[in-house]
Formats: sequence, structure tokens, C-alpha cells
Amino acid sequence: MASAVAGLALLLLVVGLAGDVYTPLGNADPGAPTTYGFAVVRLVADAAAAGCCGGLVFAAFVAPGRRGGALSADAFAATRLAAGCAVCWLGAALVAVPFSAAVAAGLPVSRTLRPEVLLPTMSATEEPKAWLCTAVAAALATALAFSAMTWRTVVSAAVLAVVGLLPPVVTGRVSVGAGHDLATNAMLWHVPAASVWLGALIALLARLRRDTAIPDLVLLRYRRLSRWCFVTAAVSGPVAGLVLARPDGLLGGYGLLLAVQTAVLVAAGTTAWRGRRPAAELVLLALSAGASVALTVLVPPGFVNHPATVQETLLGYGLEAPRTVARLVLDWRPDLLFAPVVVLAVTGYLAGVRRLRRRGDHWPPGRVVAWIAGWAVVLVVTSSGIGVYAPGTFSLHMVTHMALNMFAPVLLVLGAPVTLALRALPAGAHGEVPGARDWVAALVHAPVTRFFAHPAVAAVLFAGSFYALYFSDLFGEAMLFHWAHQLMKVHFLVSGYLFAWVVIGADRTPRRLPHLARLGVLFAVMPFHAFFGVIVMSKQTVIGYTYYHYLDVWWAGDLLTDQRLGGGIAWASGEIPMLVMVIALLVRWARDDERRARRADRHGAGELDAYNAMLAELAARRN
Repeated sequence: MASAVAGLALLLLVVGLAGDVYTPLGNADPGAPTTYGFAVVRLVADAAAAGCCGGLVFAAFVAPGRRGGALSADAFAATRLAAGCAVCWLGAALVAVPFSAAVAAGLPVSRTLRPEVLLPTMSATEEPKAWLCTAVAAALATALAFSAMTWRTVVSAAVLAVVGLLPPVVTGRVSVGAGHDLATNAMLWHVPAASVWLGALIALLARLRRDTAIPDLVLLRYRRLSRWCFVTAAVSGPVAGLVLARPDGLLGGYGLLLAVQTAVLVAAGTTAWRGRRPAAELVLLALSAGASVALTVLVPPGFVNHPATVQETLLGYGLEAPRTVARLVLDWRPDLLFAPVVVLAVTGYLAGVRRLRRRGDHWPPGRVVAWIAGWAVVLVVTSSGIGVYAPGTFSLHMVTHMALNMFAPVLLVLGAPVTLALRALPAGAHGEVPGARDWVAALVHAPVTRFFAHPAVAAVLFAGSFYALYFSDLFGEAMLFHWAHQLMKVHFLVSGYLFAWVVIGADRTPRRLPHLARLGVLFAVMPFHAFFGVIVMSKQTVIGYTYYHYLDVWWAGDLLTDQRLGGGIAWASGEIPMLVMVIALLVRWARDDERRARRADRHGAGELDAYNAMLAELAARRN
């Protein structure tokens, strides 16, 4: 209770001292009740969301489970705590819909409660729709959490809850203005990390209230989780704040509050790192949460001091300089969503290989090279000049699309990451307690994985998404929003990985296909990429015309000509990875046949030896 009061008091103090936060943005003032009310509702929603997400993560990965996927008593209690928080989160998210609409429209919340006012406001602004999406995710997480009796259900609820955190983030103030690409990507790390940390701490304290004797394994897992969350939140939060404030805005109220929030977060992380006084850690995290919500109320100095151009409004940066080979190679702008994933994936993979080699096990160097090369492709097309200039023209966008959807996945699946994880990760401790290896195995064989790894589903997602995205209004709408553009990239990479995993993956899939069937799936999909490129080259209308018209890149030339170039890139570049997949599949087929032949020879030699021994025994008896 003290922690909640502390966070609320800090929030109300900042809102009271903020003054007029609407006129600098060109918005009307909805009144003090709406301003204070929305701030309080958002704090309640964030706290309840943290309790839901963190409680579910605690139940899934901190509280020791049981073999077979059954929940332990501690995991069950944490899940029920998360379910209660989810109910509160659902209610707060629904209340936030009219409040966010009132703030966007500059009207008292009492007026936006009327359908004739609320519905047009929701259609014209993004944040009310974001809170509605959060409410849907919270409702699903509530239903799963209350019905959860197995580990997989808890993980599914946790994934839904974490996804539900994101819509208000990607449509808030971090999503507009110059540098919004950096700020939004940073907050996509910060909010889940801070929420899981706070919620897991609440679950730990609830466990302490029931029994002060906590197993060492629970404390060890919580400390590891809290340290990862602390490092992630302590790095990503200031990055987003600095982008929004700019150096010349750090001396005002916004910069002061950002410094206070960062200092409190570091103090909480220091307390968690030492593993002492969890109650003090909770108070500090509550103060940090209050400061975070208060930052969403204040006007970021960068908005006022550095008005954004049209290109900066759409992309976060400008494309005034024409693209050249030198700029494509040297003009790097880190994608703060993908770049950390690349670093973590490569580092974790190399750590696994090192663990295998330390205990004397062999891991093929070719797999290491393939894994690193695959992530290198992802890094180059998202953070180098190619990624910077890709939103400016359809042809460069198609380069990134094909690289993420076809080139990188082929290399990544040849790295066999699941096999490495199952061999390198530690097994469960204390006999009946599952560990990281058990978690990976359970997720690989989960029903949702079996569904998406079905050859028909993987093939439709891989080839069909081209047609659904580019031959409808979806592409043009998605390019207008940074979060939708990032989601598009994630879809390219994941759908490509699923298909490559099913066809040529070195890891065993939940549904094992004969090599002939895999070859048939591959040949069935190949024409769709060629047809897609031909259709794009022959189209007489510009795909995503509104977006490219708004962007107005002067050096891009004729949009239709550039689009035809993009279709040619899709047609030509699609053949190379398909050929690589065919070769890789044939090589794997030959190796498997050779392995089976050797096994049969060994089996036949054993039978021959037994037959000869029998004849020798019979001959000895006759003599």
C-alpha cells in the first residue's frame, strides 16, 4: 500500500506542477478532472498490467514447476494473483478508452462517454483504439490465467499479457516527431522489462507473506530475472527520454523528471542486485512507475524546440540526401528493436557452443558460420544505410523484404539453434523440477508450434502474405506507422524462418516430413514468388501511393518505374535462396540415406555374426 501511495503522490505532484501541457502541442485543454483522471487511470492500468505480466512470468519461469507441465503450489498461487491483476487491468483499460479520446479531442471526459462523440474520436485518433486493443488482450489473458492448470497455458497467457502492454506505447508521444523510430523501439524494450520486474517482485512478496522460507532456486531465478529486467530498463528508458528531450531540453522540468526516474530505477536495481530488502525495492519501483506515467503527461522538449518535418513525422528522420552506394554502406542508424536481438542471439549461440566444447562435445563450425551470417544479414538490412533508405523507395524496401524473408531465414535454420539449446542448456534441478532445456522442448512441441510448423500453414504464411500485403491497402496503411512497419519486418523474418525450418531445417520439427514431401512443398511454393514479381512489374498503379506521396522523396524518381524495379528484384532475388534450399535439402537427403545405409550395414553385420556363431555352435555339438 505504501508503495502505491508513493507512486500516486509523485504522479499527482508532477501533474499539478506541469501547468499547460496542451497549448504547446496545439491541442485544447480537456480540463483538470480529465487530465488528473487519465493520469490516475493510466497508473492503475500500468500497475495492474505489471502485476499480471510479472505474476505470469513468475509462475512460468521462477516458481519451480513439476515434470509433465503441471503447476506447483507456488506457480498456481502466482497465476491466481496475476488473474486478479488482469481483471483490474481490463477495467482500467476500458476506462482509459474514453479518457484518451477526451484528451485527444480536448473535451471533458463526460462528453466523450456519449457514443456520437466517442466513436468519431476513436476513428480519428490512435490512442483510444490502442487502449481498446489492450483491453482485448487483458480479457484474453484473464480467461487464460483463471483457467490455467498447466505450464503451457501460463506461458500463453504471459505472451498475451506482454503483447497487451504495447499498443498504448507505440501510439503514445514516443511515436511522433523526429527520432520517434529510436524512442519507440527503445520503449518496446523498456515497458515489458519494467512491468515484468515489478510484477515478479509483487509475486515474490506475496510468496513471502505466505511463507518466509523460500527455496534457494526461487530466489536465484528471481535475481537473474530482475537483473536482466533492470539492465534492459535502465538502458532503454534513458535512451527514449534523451531522444524526446534532446540535449538542449534536459535542463527543464522534463529533463529533471527523467533524471529522477532514472536514479530511482538505478536505486531499485542496486537493491535487487544485492538481493536485500524487497519491500524497499517495491517502493522504488512504484516511484519509478509514477514518474514514467508523469513523463507521458509532460510535453517532450524536442516537440517544441525541434518541429518535425513531414519525413521526420513519418520515419523519425529525413531523407534529404540522395541515396548513393557510399551512403547505403556507411549511413548507419541502429534499429533498436532488431539490433539488440542480433547481439543477444549471436552471443547466446556462441555461449552454447563454448559450453559444448568445454565438456568435449563437437559442434560443426559450418552451423556457427550460418547462424552468424544470418543475423548479419538482419543487422545490415535493418540498421545500415540500406535499412535507413528502404522506407524511401519501393525497390529498396523490396531488398529488405527479400533479405528478411528468404536470405536470412535460410542461413538461420542451418544453424540448428534448437538442437544447440537442447544440448547446451541445463536440465531441471532436483529431479522433478523442469529447467531451461525442458522449457525449450515443451515450447517446440506445443500445439501452437505444431500448428504453425504444419507445411500447409508455413507455406501459406510464406508465399500468401506477399499477395495479401502488397495487393491490398495493407502495405500503404502499415508504412504510415512505425509500429506497423516494424511488425511487417518481424512477420517477414518469422514466416520465412518457419518455412525454411519445415523444408530444410537442421532442427527436428514437430511434424517430420519425408524428404520427398519437403521437396514437393518447396517446388509448390517456388512459382508464387516468380508470379508475384511479374505481377508487380506489370502493375499500372503505384502500391502505397498515399504513403510515398506524403514522403515526397525528390531523388526517388518516377514511383511506377521504381516499383517495377522492385518487382524485378523480387523476381530475381527469390531464385537464389530457393536454389540454396533445394541444394541444402538434397544434401541433407543424401546424408540421411547414407546414415541409414551405415546403420543397416551395422545391423546386417551383427545378424551375420550371430548367424555364423550359431553355425559354429551347431558344428561344435556335432563333433
